[in-house]
Amino acid sequence: MVSLRDKQINAIKQMLNLNQPITKTLASEPVWKLLIYDRVGQDIISPLINIQELREMGCTLHIQLHSDRDSIPDVPAIYFCAPTEENLGRIAQDFQNGLYDVYHLNFISPISRQKLEDLASAALQTNCVANIHKVYDQYLNFITLEDDLFILKHQNSDSMSYYSINRANTNDVEMENMMDNIVESLFSVCVTLGNVPIIRCPKNSASEMVARKLEKKLRENLYDARNNLFHMDATQAGNFSFQRPILVILDRNIDMATPLHHTWTYQALLSDVCDLSLNRVVIEEDSDKMAQGGARRKAKPYDLDSRDKFWSSHKGSPFPNVAESIQEELESYKNSEDEIKKLKSTMGIDGDTEVAYSMVNDTTARLTNAVNSLPQLMEKKRLIDMHTKIATNILNFIKSRRLDLFFEMEEKIMSKSLDKPLSDLLQDPEFGSPDDKMRLYIIYYICTNLPEAEYKKLETILQEVGCNLAPIPYIQRWKSIMTRSSNNLATNQYEGSGTRTVTMFSKLLSQGSSFVMEGVKNLVVKRHNLPVTKITEQLMECRANSEYDDYLYFDPKLLRGSDVCPKNRSPFQDAIVFMIGGGNYIEYQNLVDFIKQKNTSSTSKRIIYGSTTLNNAKQFLKQLALLGEEIS
Repeated sequence: MVSLRDKQINAIKQMLNLNQPITKTLASEPVWKLLIYDRVGQDIISPLINIQELREMGCTLHIQLHSDRDSIPDVPAIYFCAPTEENLGRIAQDFQNGLYDVYHLNFISPISRQKLEDLASAALQTNCVANIHKVYDQYLNFITLEDDLFILKHQNSDSMSYYSINRANTNDVEMENMMDNIVESLFSVCVTLGNVPIIRCPKNSASEMVARKLEKKLRENLYDARNNLFHMDATQAGNFSFQRPILVILDRNIDMATPLHHTWTYQALLSDVCDLSLNRVVIEEDSDKMAQGGARRKAKPYDLDSRDKFWSSHKGSPFPNVAESIQEELESYKNSEDEIKKLKSTMGIDGDTEVAYSMVNDTTARLTNAVNSLPQLMEKKRLIDMHTKIATNILNFIKSRRLDLFFEMEEKIMSKSLDKPLSDLLQDPEFGSPDDKMRLYIIYYICTNLPEAEYKKLETILQEVGCNLAPIPYIQRWKSIMTRSSNNLATNQYEGSGTRTVTMFSKLLSQGSSFVMEGVKNLVVKRHNLPVTKITEQLMECRANSEYDDYLYFDPKLLRGSDVCPKNRSPFQDAIVFMIGGGNYIEYQNLVDFIKQKNTSSTSKRIIYGSTTLNNAKQFLKQLALLGEEIS
């Protein structure tokens, strides 16, 4: 089945082909053109298509819309940008300056009638109407990071953050605008998938606002005979599956512990300690000094995407397994290298000429194969070096901040099996940074029900060790609201899984690894479902009398829909889970693991995870601190 990522890539490639379907003849002889994008367009394209692929599509230059550009005649210019006043003003300026002979204007989200008329007036005044060949609404207003992962915003992502949605002084107009932006992007996702979902969401939350608006927008489009974007044609027949997907819209408030959780898988750890952004991570070259607080050295960016087979296979693996796999890849590379060296030496063979001749023939064939495989070998070496650097950097953070112990403690708290007082750990100066301790305490506070005096003692310790207590008032208010509400989710939704410690990193020790794992626990995690995964499972299964029966139900295909779930629905094969207020790689990985476990040879379920933005724990803690400061 074609993934959301593939569909967005195909839509962009068709746009770069001047909005013509791509055929083999066109692919072999591309039309040379320019690509002009704004920051939003750049964020959408950069995780999907690299510079080499742009060149293969005939894009000789890709330039920022708001940069100084010279006139380039005789070459079509493809614009890919949001229809904002600022962007349209700059496009009108390009018309006036006569920068290009042919304009193909592609708007990331639909341009309003009024703005289109203003643009047409600008073209008339500058006498370049004939130069504008096409104006397209592309419905691509979202950023796909994986086959099954998307976000809505990277530029100005604060405008859709948890803080923006929940702060006290957000007025009704600002809230409406935020919800409308979310709805517009989710509508783009539905158009790109070519399917109208059934929508479920909890009552009385931001997710209900979004769900009602999205249902209305989808229904209006379905019943608009001229502009229906969901007509099934031959090219769309295999778009999702014959059964419609369920779109589960959730609010970050249903689970506040997971975004702060310390993690143990490769991708989520990288996001936590190095700020993975749009599939790119920046690593300090001298990571040892950096982890110890020394002088900052030169930083180098690394791209991590599906073209990297090691990343695709191991991004969801526990960190110790990743270190072992890098070591194995290195051994395999060294063996291949040694084989080539041996072949070279045997080429100068002496002795019986006939035997020598046949052996040289055989060796020549093998050497030719080896030489042909050199580019792949060089690429393999580049990826091994890159992952060695990244993993070494993560390892330094694990050691300096004792992240393995934090992860183990939090799993024990969630599974109600904490075996030592939290106060001892919080007082230990060697045990992590103040932010790490704050994260641990908030998870403890959310997952336990103790007398207020007990929490106060721990907060005093936190203050003594230099923690910023600003997030606490907000978390206290959140917990009291959640405890009072009907869906008492505050403490009993976390099961945790506990962990098992395997004492030796056997492979790493036996192979003389470059990863010095001394003092780091080799934790084996038992699989368990996080709150978002539990909700998704119940809603996909359509079980009667589940605790999520009161979730609202919207079907945009019904002319007069009701928000009550009909009885006897068959289970869903496909789901889109969308988190308002920021998602994270921990939830994403938990859903990926859940669906892998569910799928058998006879069933093939799929889940796509999306969120307004992706936050790591540091960013989320900062937003909680801002909200807490508003209260106190």
